[in-house]
Amino acid sequence: MNTRLGRGLGALIPSTPAPGTSPTLGSKSNSIPGAPPIRVEPELAAVPGARFAEIEIDKITPNPKQPRTVFDEEAMDELVHSVKEIGLLQPIVVRRLEQDKYELVMGERRWRATQQAGLTTIPAIVRETSDDVMLRDALLENLHRSQLNPLEEAAAYQQMLDDFGCTQEVLATRIGRSRPQISNTLRLLKLPASVQRRVAAGVLSAGHARALLGLPSGDAIERLAQRIVAEGLSVRTVEEIVALGDMTDDAPAPARRRNKPVAPRLVDLADRLSDRFETRVKVDLGKSKGKITVEFASLDDLERIVTLMDPNKSNS
Repeated sequence: MNTRLGRGLGALIPSTPAPGTSPTLGSKSNSIPGAPPIRVEPELAAVPGARFAEIEIDKITPNPKQPRTVFDEEAMDELVHSVKEIGLLQPIVVRRLEQDKYELVMGERRWRATQQAGLTTIPAIVRETSDDVMLRDALLENLHRSQLNPLEEAAAYQQMLDDFGCTQEVLATRIGRSRPQISNTLRLLKLPASVQRRVAAGVLSAGHARALLGLPSGDAIERLAQRIVAEGLSVRTVEEIVALGDMTDDAPAPARRRNKPVAPRLVDLADRLSDRFETRVKVDLGKSKGKITVEFASLDDLERIVTLMDPNKSNS
């Protein structure tokens, strides 16, 4: 099964265990390039009246009492594109009707977008209680305890706000975090899809991402993100570049190898390789030979990069 899902709220609820396995989320693959396998802490508490599952889309029916009947086409197109690019970060909420049938409770836009994206299954929270407050509070408690990457955390926050009528003030008080911290985390969802993938994979830090949000356009964000990966720019350096408004590709980073000029073609090649492999790539050229350095975060990340280098190898 191809689960195109960043964890979000899905990591906060125990999943339906497969035969012969323990009833925890354990580890699973991540569809975001460069991301290591997801592991969930075993102390994650069960959520009363809810479980997490991957459900076939055609087994779900819309809620007949859904007050919204018109869905903005442009917004839907953006959501479909996002699902195709980075997966569905926010699971829908359903209730069981019978053995293999479910009814939507929350998330019809996500359900429709997943259908339009051509996926056959969708991550869902199967709710078995009518007490929304109990479910919300249990999810908030697990959110405070679970290890999520910044993008997954942002998605979980947004789903709390959207699906459970939770305000940022209530969320901040309930999980013991400041409202500015929550607001800044939520802003990560405004990044272009390619940059979100790098944040989710750990190639870009949350600090880099927040600095990038100071740029005026998605194109500018993507260009500087490529430089961060290619040149290994620090968060402070990125903040300085954004503050100065100097977005030219050959703008010097403060105090970095000023005595060793780099040929523009090498920078361009490093940028292209970094973008291709979704990680930092350095290209050095000496007097008699050159060297390419490709960084990776884990063994799984290395296997991903090797597969990109030699796709035929994986099929043999």
